[in-house]
Amino acid sequence: MFWLKKVVSFWLMPLPLCVVLLAAGLALARSTRWPRLGRRLLCAAAALLLFFSNELVGVALLRPLESCSPPIPEVAAGGGVPAAVSGCAFVVVLGSGNNDIPGLSATGRLSTSGLGRIVEAVRILGMVPNARLVLSGPGSKGRPSHASVLAEAAESLGVSPGRITLIDTARDTEDESHAVARFVGGRRTALVTSAWHMPRAALLFRRAGVAIVPCPADYLSGSSAPSPWAALAFDSEALSHSTLAVHEWIGILWIRLRGLF
Repeated sequence: MFWLKKVVSFWLMPLPLCVVLLAAGLALARSTRWPRLGRRLLCAAAALLLFFSNELVGVALLRPLESCSPPIPEVAAGGGVPAAVSGCAFVVVLGSGNNDIPGLSATGRLSTSGLGRIVEAVRILGMVPNARLVLSGPGSKGRPSHASVLAEAAESLGVSPGRITLIDTARDTEDESHAVARFVGGRRTALVTSAWHMPRAALLFRRAGVAIVPCPADYLSGSSAPSPWAALAFDSEALSHSTLAVHEWIGILWIRLRGLF
């Protein structure tokens, strides 16, 4: 099931889907039987690629995901702990990937999402000094797990190794939800992941029985209204944002279709 989900979701992403439509369109356009269908598929592929590469579309797809949970506010010196995270026994960080370039620090090896998540987790951990940091993420064969890289980064940011627990066998968010549920039981848990990933993660963790407090990080869509010129702007960053959003929306739909919520 894991690999089936990965394969199906990959081909439903904007760029692979457009490549398939282009290939099919070229093949059919050169045929004698369905040339008109081929030309229509070529036009559809080009239109979809332009649509998902538009800055306005990328923001429109991401922002509803990132608006589902409010961020944990900053705490002024001498201020009290935000009520949302008060009493949390665990701070859980979901995996997001890293590179293995020799000589780089742990923070340098983390992806942009991974760095944003671990920095936010360390900030929250400072508000709840009795909480334990739980880090998730598998690794490739023969290489350190992502969870261990997150742990190195957390230690470099001042977290004591004795406060850290690793979960390095969970392959996806659903696996992570069950592994964390077994570890934390029913205790209150701060869940840290990217804001665009939080709605799907929250669905799965609550279904697994974890009493979570959503703690979103790594915002991408911004807070201000897009410029009117964004409707005329097309770039790879917008395509990347659209791809992330489509992946999450498909994941949420899949959870609901399976009756998980």
